[in-house]
Amino acid sequence: MGLTIGVDIGGTKIAAGVVDEEGAILDTCQVPTPPTPEGVVEAIAHAVKTVGSGSSAEAVGIGAAGYVDDKRATVLFAPNIHWRREALKDKVEQRVGMPVVVENDANAAAWGEYRFGAGAGHDDVICVTLGTGIGGGIIMGGRLYRGRFGVAGEFGHVRVVPDGLLCGCGSQGCWEQYASGRALVRYARQRATATPDAAEVLLGLGDGTPEGIEGKHVSAAARRGDKVAVDSFRELARWAGAGLADLASLFDPSAFIVGGGVSDEGDLVLEPIRKSFRRWLVGGRYRPHAQVLAAQLGGRAGLVGAADLARQG
Repeated sequence: MGLTIGVDIGGTKIAAGVVDEEGAILDTCQVPTPPTPEGVVEAIAHAVKTVGSGSSAEAVGIGAAGYVDDKRATVLFAPNIHWRREALKDKVEQRVGMPVVVENDANAAAWGEYRFGAGAGHDDVICVTLGTGIGGGIIMGGRLYRGRFGVAGEFGHVRVVPDGLLCGCGSQGCWEQYASGRALVRYARQRATATPDAAEVLLGLGDGTPEGIEGKHVSAAARRGDKVAVDSFRELARWAGAGLADLASLFDPSAFIVGGGVSDEGDLVLEPIRKSFRRWLVGGRYRPHAQVLAAQLGGRAGLVGAADLARQG
């Protein structure tokens, strides 16, 4: 199979692109994400028809945030779109006249990085996305591992602190409450409240109050050496690296690929993550260490990965 179409469903926009066998995006389009579940289906079909017009694309891959069943056909649960057992494959196929594969968006992004990004030279890779929450994907032996029911890789909801912070999933102490972009902002606000003199740059980038601090302010202040911002990144990295060490005990990959908005800060966050990973890796003095690599595809990973998964069939 040659050209395929990848679809990435975001909270505000749906992106579709024609992708070739080398992972290059040949054409793209975007449409707003409608507020209703049925509207999202229609918008996906519209985007696919628009970008596919005049191309020889043969299949469609869709990356959807939520639990996707083992047949890669039904979105079992997608809280942000309010899909419940949504037969997305069948509905989109009826509208576009091409085979459709549905995949969890983090799995699609992981596959994209494995095939065309930072995963080059590795067959056993764990991808972890540090964004507003934490997502991930597992590639073992060159195959995407989905679990028996299709919902493996939900790393963000591994409980790392018994009876810890309340998570949006309804549980407590989930990893994403300690190592995500949301956690970074919380650390910065708490530190700025306790030691405002050490957060002069950080506070100045917002409205002057700890409550006005946003993620972009923490990143900008850290690059300028603001102590509170730098310490907040280090705290996030401590939790992130410890989590990777636990994943190494489970999967023993040759590489971790770290993506998401938090990872955009490069070595500001990746070096502390590597240090924490080495610190918490069980038997670390006596065993090989997985590499901790920065993702390379950025926001393209999900679209490219979904398209390639459609090609795989």
